[in-house]
Amino acid sequence: MAPKTLTVKDLNRATLARQMLLERASVGVVEGVERLAGMQAQEPKHPYIGLWTRIEGFDAADLRAALLAREVVRATLMRSTLHLMSGAHYRALRMSMQPGMSVALRVLGARSEGLDLERVLPAARELLDGRPSTFDEIRARLQEQFPDVNDRALGYAVRTLVALVMVPAEQERWGFSRAAQFALAEDWLGAPPADADPAALVRCYLAAFGPASAVDAQAWSGVGGMKRVLHGMRDELEVFADERGRELFDMPGAPRPAASVPAPPRFLPEFDNLVLAHDDRTRVIADEYRPRVTTKNLRVRATFLCDGFVCGTWTIESKRGVATLRLAPFAVLPRRAIKPLRVEGQALLGFVEPGAKDYDVQFGEPA
Repeated sequence: MAPKTLTVKDLNRATLARQMLLERASVGVVEGVERLAGMQAQEPKHPYIGLWTRIEGFDAADLRAALLAREVVRATLMRSTLHLMSGAHYRALRMSMQPGMSVALRVLGARSEGLDLERVLPAARELLDGRPSTFDEIRARLQEQFPDVNDRALGYAVRTLVALVMVPAEQERWGFSRAAQFALAEDWLGAPPADADPAALVRCYLAAFGPASAVDAQAWSGVGGMKRVLHGMRDELEVFADERGRELFDMPGAPRPAASVPAPPRFLPEFDNLVLAHDDRTRVIADEYRPRVTTKNLRVRATFLCDGFVCGTWTIESKRGVATLRLAPFAVLPRRAIKPLRVEGQALLGFVEPGAKDYDVQFGEPA
């Protein structure tokens, strides 16, 4: 029997349901982060906005508390970028992502000359054993031992090849200081990461972003060989096809609501994984709009959703006590979308700028 074909809107609603974007979920912070399969955290503020838009009654203090309690960690993970992940998921999945991070060393090019990983990595672990340090400190100490190796190459090798977590700061609003320290994961969490289990990584991904293809899973994780992994899991997964005939996999019983289910307006932070977690991103953003979201220096702009799809970008500016949310739509917005976006935007301003005397939501003209 041929697999069932899922339309773009079917895939949109399935993904939004798992990402808690069809309706806010009444879950705790740790469960929320786990349901999202981790959260992009290139800057510490972004996950707070990402959880606010997804969790009913989200309180920023709850995430700070989870970080300090070591229930949630910030670390280099998918695609060799900083993410939040629960401590339990980090221990279970960190080594499954190591192949992708090892490949990332290629970006060093000529700067890696003389980099002897068999000497550098044990030296780094010794330096960090029971002694969290900033990366400036780590590079400086390693440079003393390896004076002929580029200091940035030393730092990047440690960041991608040693299991580290970032140490939170209790007094910081968004949980971390600008010069945060890093600790060995086994010291911070009390046990080393488990052995690699690619199938567990795939299950986590599909639960948060399925139905999806092997290429989608690779785009999210940065780990190659996902076609082989999924083939080995075929008997435990449901199989579908998209409108182009590509094979998609999903967890049995995962939510796949009807395409007709309403999707409320939502504001996503910069680098949100919703717009990064698939190779084919048409389920959330039209291909023609993707260049407007990712800048030349590879920043991923904050976006807003109308009827479940990315319809524009947003910024917040605070001046003279007034916090202003500026929306830059990609096309003319439906009249019925304006009021809900304004209401949601006012709530976003209240979360991000609670000390402002007044709030304003402004809609720009389509570019």
